Amino acid sequence: MSGHGFHVHGPHDHELEHAAHHGEKDSFAGRIAVITALLATVGALFSYMGGATQANAGLYKNNAAIKKTEAANQWNYYQAKSGKQNLAELALALVPAADRARYDTEIARYKAEKTDIKAAAEKLEAESKAWDDRSDAEMHLHHRWAQATTALQVSIALAAITLLTRRKWLEGGMYAVAGVGIALGGAAVMHW
Repeated sequence: MSGHGFHVHGPHDHELEHAAHHGEKDSFAGRIAVITALLATVGALFSYMGGATQANAGLYKNNAAIKKTEAANQWNYYQAKSGKQNLAELALALVPAADRARYDTEIARYKAEKTDIKAAAEKLEAESKAWDDRSDAEMHLHHRWAQATTALQVSIALAAITLLTRRKWLEGGMYAVAGVGIALGGAAVMHW
């Protein structure tokens, strides 16, 4: 505080002035700060990828459910045709011989229609399974990204503690956990 020629230094002012005049820098703190910024940046990217894969997994699961519903509709249609075929077969047994040709034709038509309907239902079920498999794969990747992000967050916390305590073993721990996080992110990139 200064005024009218009277100047009082704060407790840290002398150290700041000394560092500014003599160009002293705390290389340890600077190095940890840069590494922390890099880890935070990589962690943000990993977090984004984790969110994207989770959203994809949900979208793919939704697509699987839609295809499963469409397959169920086809199977219901198949059952309806089976019911009509069964009624035509029953009528074939009950009607006079002169009317049987009509029911033979209906039975053949229902059998042909059911073949197409069954193929469509099975195709939709296969598509549903494919979407389910894609969803499962995306969830696996999501977990990898989440693990990588968590490891980087822990390493950032260790960096803060390292700066406060200036313990070399904590710095080593910070690098080790960051390495685990980067490795998990690499595993996610490689789809492991």
